[in-house]
Amino acid sequence: MNSARELSRRLRTREVSAREVLEQHLDVSDRRNPELNAIVTFTRELARAQADAADRAAARGEFLGLLHGLPVAHKDLQETQGIRTTFGSPLFADYVPDFDTEIVRRMKAAGSVCVGKTNTPEFGAGSQTFNPVFGKTRNPYDLSKTCGGSSGGAAVALATGMIALADGSDTGGSLRNPASFCGVTGLRTTPGLVPIEPNRCPGSPLTVNGPMARDCGDVALLLAVLAGLDDVPSIARDFRGARVAWLGEVPGMPFESVVRDVANGARARFEALGCRVDEATPDFTGADAAFRVLRANEFFRLHHDKPLDRVKETVRQEIERGALLTAEDLAAAQAERSALIARVAVFQDTYEFFVLPTVQVPPFDIEQPYVTSINGTEMSSYIDWMRSCYYVSILGVPALSVPCGFTPEGLPVGLQIVGRAGADWDVLALGQAFEQAIVG
Repeated sequence: MNSARELSRRLRTREVSAREVLEQHLDVSDRRNPELNAIVTFTRELARAQADAADRAAARGEFLGLLHGLPVAHKDLQETQGIRTTFGSPLFADYVPDFDTEIVRRMKAAGSVCVGKTNTPEFGAGSQTFNPVFGKTRNPYDLSKTCGGSSGGAAVALATGMIALADGSDTGGSLRNPASFCGVTGLRTTPGLVPIEPNRCPGSPLTVNGPMARDCGDVALLLAVLAGLDDVPSIARDFRGARVAWLGEVPGMPFESVVRDVANGARARFEALGCRVDEATPDFTGADAAFRVLRANEFFRLHHDKPLDRVKETVRQEIERGALLTAEDLAAAQAERSALIARVAVFQDTYEFFVLPTVQVPPFDIEQPYVTSINGTEMSSYIDWMRSCYYVSILGVPALSVPCGFTPEGLPVGLQIVGRAGADWDVLALGQAFEQAIVG
């Protein structure tokens, strides 16, 4: 499978046409999508028109932008002008917006070719991709397993070569979890780097938009577009002497042993890069309580006007929980978050990066809505099993999920690389170096 960067090079040297690249990707979709259900709304004729326009420009010696001729798909939470946008909800099954969100507009302006919309759980709630409108999206490595979520359709479409790049969003792990489960790469960006426009919940520190691709170089390409840059910053860097914390036990965050084993096997790759790797763990006290309050408040602000009897139970629960929050509750959560960020910032003064498995479990049965226990520890809610991601979300820092190996059953495992606030390009640089590291 060619990288997006290699496809871009070949398009710019006119070794291939945008129409040829598109048809190859659509052929893959025709073969794989019926069993996987990753792309839920196709825009084939629009895509062909965009590809032909790219080829006409190339014939004149012009190129449309950083994504010239590259097939992409947009998460079905992103509103797309003239293209159905359902949010995975029956309430919006027939909604066709008359505008593009800002990140869709930026990708279009950069010359991308839109093949359609990728599946997501209802309103993006939960890290298992299924909804009443389109049904379940399956894991390409094992059709009986989940692909994760909420950017699950995007991850599957990338893993199988249906598209070259994909946008996603992340509140408690929605870019990182499906990337881990599907063997691709997803970056939770520093809040504010990539716009959320229209922003229906201004001031929320949790939800971000970001890029997903098959490797870090391709993630960097899309991030440049999403962040409004004219060129792609270099992510080549020498990591000799860089301090990396290898996270140990975190209270309330159990991992399946198979996940820990695969992740621990990747430690040598950081050491091969010359990183100074220590076992060290920041104090995450308050992360759980603060995240739950701020998440419930965000859901209430976004969805309080929805009929509760027509949304899935977990969405209803978040809305109801948010409705009960007081100003004192919100102030306490913000204070707890501020104290947490300050503590972890001190930790990151010593350690430029910290690393842990992206997800606490391997991909699980697709018929199971969410994980209910880990190593004998019961999960009290539908998000407990995602603490490895949302404890990071609450910090407001960039976090990358990069593939690091497979379970004995052949299921992907991702490693999460977490950096300092605003250091998104450094996180991508370490991810790329990790991809290229040679051990032994």
